[in-house]
Amino acid sequence: MTLLSLRQVTRRFDGLMALDGVSFEVGAGEIVSLIGPNGAGKTTLVNAITGVHPPTAGTINFAGLQIDRMPPHKIGRIGISRTFQVMQPFPRMTVLENVAAAALFAGQSDSLAAARDVAMHHLNFTGLTDQADIAAAMLPLAGRKRLELAKSLAMNPKLLLLDEVNAGLNATEIEGALAMIRALAHRGITIILIEHLMKVVLNVSTRLLVLHNGRLIADGTPETVVRDPQVIEAYLGKRYAERSGVAT
Repeated sequence: MTLLSLRQVTRRFDGLMALDGVSFEVGAGEIVSLIGPNGAGKTTLVNAITGVHPPTAGTINFAGLQIDRMPPHKIGRIGISRTFQVMQPFPRMTVLENVAAAALFAGQSDSLAAARDVAMHHLNFTGLTDQADIAAAMLPLAGRKRLELAKSLAMNPKLLLLDEVNAGLNATEIEGALAMIRALAHRGITIILIEHLMKVVLNVSTRLLVLHNGRLIADGTPETVVRDPQVIEAYLGKRYAERSGVAT
């Protein structure tokens, strides 16, 4: 079943064409990785889906609703949530309060007490229970990444967009993040993952989407996409292809 559908989505910023006629579908339960070089339009695409920067042209449908002209708070309340590459928690609020605020914002709780219960559930999943009562500003990088994930989960998403959740993490922390992504997919949450680490992409994805200069240049299984000559030239590079045995 198709959960998300984009048709000829375009986004211009003055004279810059950040997205150029992007079309694809995401089925319920998929883990789709969105890859491409810096400046390809990946975060702009996430911003278009979540209403931060609505498309200049084209349509976006989610769960049978056209959402490309909805404001971000309404999009969040119908089942789309995201993490941010640049994390901005409320620094003086506790970890628990940050997650409870997300639950209240999304209408998932009708009281502060209920929101705190929801928050504790997601802190337990992300391994932050012991840090619940400390200020968010005191968390290390890996903890702030997990807080960002807990906040997005508190919105009870059907579709979760993860923007560079593994950036800056060590190998052990990345393995922990991948385990959480798999667990979320097992729960039935559909995931779009923006990622630069090909080891992560190939390990967890059911499909890859590749953006280059705002255009979608590939859409398929990981095995197929990494052998695509356009993808090798635009993103992976011949050295990666040769090292990985996927040169064409």
